[in-house]
Amino acid sequence: MTGKRLDIPKLIDDAAGLRELVMRLQDKRSIALDTESDSLFSYYPKVCLIQLSVYVDGIDAADGEVADYLVDPMAIDDMTPLGDLIGHPDREIVMHAADNDLLVLQRDFGISIQRIFDTQLAARILGRDKVGLAAILDDEFGVTSNKQMQRTNWGSRPLKQEQIVYAMKDTHYLLPLRAKFRTELENAGRWEEAQEAFEILVGTDFEDKEPPERSMWQLKETRSVPKESLGVLEALWEWREAEAQRRDMPPFKVMRNNELAVLAERQPTTVQALSNMRGVGGGTVRRYGTQLVAAIEEGQHRPVPDFPEPVSRPEYTLDRKTMALYDKLRAWRTKTADARHVAPEIIAANSILLEVAKREPADLTELQEIREIGPWKAKTYGPDILDIVRKSAKR
Repeated sequence: MTGKRLDIPKLIDDAAGLRELVMRLQDKRSIALDTESDSLFSYYPKVCLIQLSVYVDGIDAADGEVADYLVDPMAIDDMTPLGDLIGHPDREIVMHAADNDLLVLQRDFGISIQRIFDTQLAARILGRDKVGLAAILDDEFGVTSNKQMQRTNWGSRPLKQEQIVYAMKDTHYLLPLRAKFRTELENAGRWEEAQEAFEILVGTDFEDKEPPERSMWQLKETRSVPKESLGVLEALWEWREAEAQRRDMPPFKVMRNNELAVLAERQPTTVQALSNMRGVGGGTVRRYGTQLVAAIEEGQHRPVPDFPEPVSRPEYTLDRKTMALYDKLRAWRTKTADARHVAPEIIAANSILLEVAKREPADLTELQEIREIGPWKAKTYGPDILDIVRKSAKR
């Protein structure tokens, strides 16, 4: 497959074409999938392209012929047929770093996937150092990705040829990569571990992973602005949010964070004074000068906004005994990860160890009440974890 020229697929951009595609793929048991969104170009990011790849003859082998398809969800009102296809429990969806794709598919179309093979997660379980898709494609297939396309506007139409080629590469090689990684996982005795990790991934409630509501306090620049000027910064931030919503673009493309901070500190009261300032672009002044001066004046009459409640790291809320247990569990995890040549998070995320320290499970049954600990993890790591918990309880 290395060096083979890829056929350019037709872009499916109407309901009839989507129905036809779904019918064509009904007999496929494995489908590679990826999405492209316009988060760098829109205030409300949306899925702009969905890539699908399948084996032409249903051959699950590294040298099977692959066919690629591109679906334009911006041109199709009802994505239910695609959801029925990729959400079927008997159909495995092959993705790379699936978390965000699972989130946006659920958010934009209500699509939930039941079975998955995540090639990045597989690479991490295998202990690979390079787990980004571009690096893996280069290592395994000699394929080079166009890095410029990572910042392209996927919401623009028509799509450019280089966008289509880049998008195709994201799924074209996933099926042969899946075949290769499965063999490696089986040979390494890690296939059962990977299956459990995939099951936990698709069982995640991605509604809980939506980004927090936008707030001025998310700006790191709030730390450099004097307290008495925070009312002005808040007024400027609110103006920028409203303008970004109105123009449907990311706030940073309306005005940079550092420009907001400079204005909040210096507080020019006329457009002329604003134009004479360093640190604010001339284009910004020409486009928004009057509005910025008005926002500054309004902010000057505001009280200093209340500081948000400090967000402590969860472990900082533990009592001394529980914290000691948490530290012992983390030390065990580091040692185990080093022995297996994997990242510590593959053994157990901090959130899992934190839950163990809080609950102090007495046996494997209680340990498996923690959702992220499935049968394989309980069988493999349970005895060590329970031993640490018991020894900690005796002290």
